[in-house]
Amino acid sequence: AGWFRQLLRKPKPSLVESSLNTSRSASSSPSSSSSSAESSGFSPGTSLARSVRPSPVSALDISASGSARWAKSYDVCICHSEVDLELVEELVSYLEGQPESFRCFLQLRDAAPGSAVVTELCDAVQNSHCWVMLITPGFLCDPWCKYQMHQALAEAPMANGRTIPVLKDVDRKDYPKELRNLYYIYMALKENSFRQIRDTVMRYLQELCRSSTSRTE
Repeated sequence: AGWFRQLLRKPKPSLVESSLNTSRSASSSPSSSSSSAESSGFSPGTSLARSVRPSPVSALDISASGSARWAKSYDVCICHSEVDLELVEELVSYLEGQPESFRCFLQLRDAAPGSAVVTELCDAVQNSHCWVMLITPGFLCDPWCKYQMHQALAEAPMANGRTIPVLKDVDRKDYPKELRNLYYIYMALKENSFRQIRDTVMRYLQELCRSSTSRTE
């Protein structure tokens, strides 16, 4: 009888224990971001690239004098169709307005008048650290966009973070086969996509500066 009364008087789990159990169960459940990615039609875990989530970028002075950043004329080359010029101008304005003042090559603004298109496209690729491919229906129909994409892949086929595919209004089946080994940014919310592009460029430039510094030490 004594042990039965002690069992009845056993205290209930504390609020702390309950909150810990709740947090454990929440952490083991699938994230809402993965569910939204699957519902968008671009599900992760396939042989195709998938949307990347923006992540915080650690602080590193990429603007210091002598930085490897200044070895090229531009930080970013935007490869796009002329029909997407308005969106691209917004992206360029966003990147150039960042504290790092990213240097962007915009063909209709920065190409030298009278120069050959092929020359300008090749020079833009060679003189830029990163290449943003704004893949839209217009991009897929523009032979010059495809030419510049192939030039970028030939310039640095295995360089992580240099070629940045950005998909907008493009079905999965139409995604260029040449880029299917690369993760892409799927543009749903423009502000989020712009931030992802900025973070990707920043991450590459920081890694470039770290590698350059370690080689000189």
